[in-house]
Amino acid sequence: MEMHFFGTGAAVPSKERNVTALALRFTQNGGNVWLFDCGEATQHQILRSTITLSKIDRIFITHLHGDHIFGLPGLLGSRSFQGGDKPLTLYGPPGIKRFVDAVLSTSGTHLRYPLEVIEIEEEGKILENSPFSVCVKKLEHGIDSFGFRVEEADQPGPLKVEKLKEMGVSPGPLYRKLKEGKKVRLDDGRTLNGKEFRGHDIPGRKIAIHGDTRMSDSAIELSRNADLVVHEATFSKEQEELAYDYYHSTTEQAASVAKKANAKRLIITHISSRYQEEDVARLLKEAKSVFENTEIASDDAIYEIPKNS
Repeated sequence: MEMHFFGTGAAVPSKERNVTALALRFTQNGGNVWLFDCGEATQHQILRSTITLSKIDRIFITHLHGDHIFGLPGLLGSRSFQGGDKPLTLYGPPGIKRFVDAVLSTSGTHLRYPLEVIEIEEEGKILENSPFSVCVKKLEHGIDSFGFRVEEADQPGPLKVEKLKEMGVSPGPLYRKLKEGKKVRLDDGRTLNGKEFRGHDIPGRKIAIHGDTRMSDSAIELSRNADLVVHEATFSKEQEELAYDYYHSTTEQAASVAKKANAKRLIITHISSRYQEEDVARLLKEAKSVFENTEIASDDAIYEIPKNS
């Protein structure tokens, strides 16, 4: 699994940072892509990547501010113009369907693929797509803003092959059933419980992706024990009051969320255009003083999310 950042800036783009968009690419699932937010020029940013629009089959919108949705109509249209015909599902706050319908209708844009729009009415699980599920929580922003938690199902532990061989059980179809944790009966009358011949289950990956938000209990809960947290850090630590007034977070606050949630890794994004590239080291230092395993995303950056062991 990979995370691709197409835009890491805040409301106003800068020369170094476009407005918000990122994607999860499932490298072992046909290369399908889930896109999170779609600010202006996202499709242009994607052109510089290895991702194609036809591979995007789900889009999750955190909230309806322009820097998170103004690239959506163009991307939907281009996906169709480029021959994409596979269904696409769009999730977002109430109002996202009205926005998409109005723009596509006004512009006369016809989509060649089925588009399903699901408006998020309440917190909880919104998707079960084995082996992944998605839960949503409401965050603290000026308008409805959501965070998404992507969870991978735990994987069965390795089969204890040597132990089975010692018991005279040869490789074959029985191994598959035992790997699945099933009980099997041998020709000699013995019954084996597959759960006794597997190693510990391998925990699935957990990823929390937040929309714009103040530091909040909801953000902490969404990030609980996550392998990776993506959290906005619009302002430096000196601008805490300004961050609060504008319903955003500082570098230290984003890091505090990851620390309090017992997360493993934090990537901060949504950096205000007031900060130039020479400020990045200082912003990173602020966050790392609270949570050491922190990185600041940059446009076009790709992060691997390895399997747990």
